[in-house]
Amino acid sequence: MGRVLVIGAGGVSTVAVKKMAMNSDVFSDILLASRTKRKCDRIAADIKNMTVQTEQVDADRLDELLTLYRYFHPDLVVNLALPYQDLTIMDACLSYGVSYLDTANYEPLNEARYEYGWQWAYNDRFEKAGLTAILGCGFDPGVTGVFTAHAAKHRFDEMQYLDIVDCNAGDHHKAFATNFNPEINIREITQKGRYYENGEWIETDPLSVHQPLHYPGIGARESYLMYHEELESLTKNFPTLRRARFWMTFGEEYLTHLRVMQNIGITGIKPVLFNGMEIVPIQFLKAILPDPGELGENYTGETSIGCRIRGRKDGREQTYYIYNNCSHRAAYRETGAQGVSYTTGVPAMIGAKMFLQGVWKKPGVWNVEEFDPDPFMKELSGQGLPWHEVFNESLEL
Repeated sequence: MGRVLVIGAGGVSTVAVKKMAMNSDVFSDILLASRTKRKCDRIAADIKNMTVQTEQVDADRLDELLTLYRYFHPDLVVNLALPYQDLTIMDACLSYGVSYLDTANYEPLNEARYEYGWQWAYNDRFEKAGLTAILGCGFDPGVTGVFTAHAAKHRFDEMQYLDIVDCNAGDHHKAFATNFNPEINIREITQKGRYYENGEWIETDPLSVHQPLHYPGIGARESYLMYHEELESLTKNFPTLRRARFWMTFGEEYLTHLRVMQNIGITGIKPVLFNGMEIVPIQFLKAILPDPGELGENYTGETSIGCRIRGRKDGREQTYYIYNNCSHRAAYRETGAQGVSYTTGVPAMIGAKMFLQGVWKKPGVWNVEEFDPDPFMKELSGQGLPWHEVFNESLEL
């Protein structure tokens, strides 16, 4: 039984907190806090089997975070806020003395730069304090790392080639919308691509490398090479990998809208002067786009996310594909959120559960693939994200 403080009140938090309440034998007390308390209140009001406390907090303010920690006395802080706030929340955890979990790596507010170095630098302090920090416990990053660790433990003697493939074949019936925080989503997509090969990082122009890939139950979808943060930790933790890449699907209509917005400058992250005030264009865009947390009601179709791996087992080359398909409609029926929020919120809950049960608990800063994957994999199937394996079929890549 544990007390958990969840920071952030978007679609992922909606799923994570509701799933925590469904596991009340482990999550005895939940406090949900964000900059806008009414969002927390709305989530809490939907939970009938236990009382979820709510509070207002500015996660950029160390003093406000510490006041909240001292009030609630959490056993674990689950950070589902913005990636810009990771370090402040980690600082507060160290100052108070509580362990930490997040779903996305830190990035600076004024620079679209994705790397774990800032958070890995906290390792000695968390280790000395006897505290655990679990990084990237969503789906990608998160489950994809656990899938890779499962493959390394059970399916390969040596993994050599890894491709993470992420397809959203859903339809939210909007002209343009992002499936998670628009500001983070668009910053991520518009950056240069990058992949790992033979000990080097190779850079590509944004979305310039693409090919059709076949996804189970969905069919062929054009898939674009991008950089994604788990590539950094997976190539570090599995040094036999000769190549590691990340692919994501986008529809032509989505890409057309994105190109227009880039061309007119509304995806910019540098402040501009408007009516005597400084505004950040992408933050204005975020304010007028549909809220990702409210896309679920009319969302149809499904996601398919997994790892395609080649390597050697018992002296022979083997291919392996492990994946999950998630229905947007089923996710909405269970939690009131769409499938992308569901596939991130459920793993965040499972990671928190692993910590509170003492299964994933050791001093220091860790990525999910550094823990035993077996108990997490067992929970995935039982908590709504069943996984499937395909052996020795063509992987197309």
